[in-house]
Amino acid sequence: MDATKFRETVETSKRTELDRLGSSQLLVALTDAELDAESVLRVAAGSEAAAYGTFSSWADDEVSDAAREAFEAVAEQEADHHERVVAAMDGSPDETLEDATDADAGPMHGYLRGRDDTVSRVAGGMVGRSLLSLRTHTQIIGFFVNEADEKRADLFRDLKGETRDTLDRGLELLEETCETDEEWERARATAEYVIRLVYDDYADALGELGLNPKSVC
Repeated sequence: MDATKFRETVETSKRTELDRLGSSQLLVALTDAELDAESVLRVAAGSEAAAYGTFSSWADDEVSDAAREAFEAVAEQEADHHERVVAAMDGSPDETLEDATDADAGPMHGYLRGRDDTVSRVAGGMVGRSLLSLRTHTQIIGFFVNEADEKRADLFRDLKGETRDTLDRGLELLEETCETDEEWERARATAEYVIRLVYDDYADALGELGLNPKSVC
């Protein structure tokens, strides 16, 4: 197994979930059908804060020097993303990054924060989550393009590019870290489980709105 094959395997295995999560219904689920600019930005800011909490906690106790440096860099990036998204809001939010980080992180980050080995952290946080975030950014870009708001669309184009860099670094780290088939299998299972968790949460949210995720591909 190598990084390229690993990504192909995960994306092939979870193609249906990723395709549905990459649909226009994603923002409907994330915002509870409140499809306005401020709601979309609040969701995005919350996601960045949750990621900051996950990666900063990992950086505190990671045993691998390379992974710890990567987690520190991603935590700084997510804090910066949060600041930039908040700055794009019309009003000033009441909560700080620390306040937002302490909020309910959701099922994905709840699971990720329980990982204590390097392979699972890299696979779940830098690869699995990034594959999902790229699709979220794509939908947010499309939302602001449709709103004729190029400034905010450009913001999320920039965030998407930086998220793609995180994905690439995660794949490189896996190639450096995984030495056995068992480690590659653990990485694959973790990344796929992260995608499944997010998909199930998405499907539940649509179901509460009376929508069927299976009809959206």
